[in-house]
Amino acid sequence: MSKISLDCGAAFIYPMPMVLAGAVVEGKANFMAVGWVARVNFKPPLIGIALGPHHTNAGIEQNKAFSINIPDVALMEKTDYCGLVSGRNTDKSALFKVFYGQLDQAPLIEECPVSIACTLYEAVRLPSNTLFIGEPKEVFTEERFLTDGKLDIKKLNPFTLTMPDNAYWSIGECLGKAWNVGKQLKKK
Repeated sequence: MSKISLDCGAAFIYPMPMVLAGAVVEGKANFMAVGWVARVNFKPPLIGIALGPHHTNAGIEQNKAFSINIPDVALMEKTDYCGLVSGRNTDKSALFKVFYGQLDQAPLIEECPVSIACTLYEAVRLPSNTLFIGEPKEVFTEERFLTDGKLDIKKLNPFTLTMPDNAYWSIGECLGKAWNVGKQLKKK
C-alpha cells in the first residue's frame, strides 16, 4: 500500500468529542458547540477548548470561568443549533435547564450526562483561535451514567465530530482494554 500526501488543512484528529461550552456573557448564560476539546494535562487536570472569535470568549475572559457539557445523541439537534447561531443575537440558554455549582460564572446544562465547571487556567492566543485551558473544579453527572462508580461511555451515549466532512458519529463497541491489549507484544 502506498501512502499519499494530503494538504495540511486535512490534519484533524479523528474523531473529536462534541461538547457545549458555557459562559456567562453580559450577565446571561450562553452556550456554544465545540468540537475542538481535549484533556491537556494530568495533574492538575486541565481541559482545553479551541475557539475562534465568538461571543462566548468575552464571558470566559471576563469571568475567568466556563463550563464543558457533554451532550448525548438526544441533544444532537440542540447542540448543532448552538453552533449555527450566535449568543449575541439568540438566547441559547432557553434551550436547556441551566444550573450552577460553586462557580456562578460557569453555567451548566442539566440535560447533559456530564457537566464540568472550570476556572480559566490560561488563554493561549493562536493565529485564528484562542485555546482556553480550564481547570475543572466540579464535575456533575447522575448515578444512571455510572458503572462501578465510573463514567460509562455507553450510558453517556455521546457523539463525535469528524472534519472536514462535518459529520456527527455515535460511539461504537469497546474493542479492548487500554494499556492491556498490547501486553502480548511486550513479552516478545
